[in-house]
Amino acid sequence: MQEMIDRLVQDAGVTPEQAKKSIEAIANYVKEKFPMLGGAVDQIFQSGQ
Repeated sequence: MQEMIDRLVQDAGVTPEQAKKSIEAIANYVKEKFPMLGGAVDQIFQSGQ
């Protein structure tokens, strides 16, 4: 997840806190829309925390 945060900070010009919140919002959205992917999403976004 840190790599994604770093990339958002660099590419989008947001703060690390904003990047983290954005990633969390996206992960939650994917889990809501595709509940069968919930475990995979958690694993992807938690690895590297």
